[in-house]
Amino acid sequence: MTFSLNTIILEPLSKEKPKNAVILCHGYGGDGKDIAILASYWRAHLTETIFICPDAPEKCAASPTGFQWFDLMDQTPEQILSKSLVAENKLNKMIDEIKEKYNLPADKIIIAGFSQGCMLALQTGIKRKDKLNSIIGYSGRIINTEHLSKNLVSKPNIILMHGDLDQVVTIDSFLEAKEFFGKNNYEIETKIFKNCEHRIPTEGSSLGLQFIKKHFKL
Repeated sequence: MTFSLNTIILEPLSKEKPKNAVILCHGYGGDGKDIAILASYWRAHLTETIFICPDAPEKCAASPTGFQWFDLMDQTPEQILSKSLVAENKLNKMIDEIKEKYNLPADKIIIAGFSQGCMLALQTGIKRKDKLNSIIGYSGRIINTEHLSKNLVSKPNIILMHGDLDQVVTIDSFLEAKEFFGKNNYEIETKIFKNCEHRIPTEGSSLGLQFIKKHFKL
C-alpha cells in the first residue's frame, strides 16, 4: 500500500521489520525533507525504528515551494480550528495506515512535530482513542484550548520544547500549553532553550532522542 500523504520513509537500519515508528510533522511552509534531517539523526541511534516524514496535505499559502497542514493567513480562530480538524483527519488516516502496513499497535508509535506540525501532533494524538506512545513537540502551541479541553481522550507521554527568543510562536504559547496540561492532570516534560529562536537546537534533537529511547524502552 502507499500512504495517503506524500511521504519520505527512512527504513530501519537493522533491515528487519520495524518494531516501532516515529512520524515527524514539519512546520508551516516546510516539507518532509526538512524534518527528515532530524529523523536521520535519530535513525542512527534507533536501528529498529521506521521514520515517516509526510508532506502536509496543502500547498503553503505563504511559501509556494512548501506545504501547510492548514492555512494560518488572515484566519479567525474559528476558521483555524475548522481547518485544523480537516488536517487532523488526514494525519489520523495516515497513522491508521502505518499501523496496518507495519502491524504496529498504537503504543509503538510516536508523533513528533515542529511549529505547526507540533500543533497538529498535540491535537491529533490526545484525541485518539488508541493511546499513542508519545508526542514530542517543538516550538508549537495548542491550536484551541477550549476545543481540546472537551476532547481529552488519551494521555500519551508528552515532551514540549521551546526557544525563549522565539518570535514566530512565542514562549507564551509554550507556557499556555504547560498550564493547560497541568490543569488537566497530564504529567508532561518540558524544556526551554536559552537564547534560542524558532528552531530545533542540537540539545533539542538530543532530548528528543532520549525521550524516544526511554518510552520505547530501548
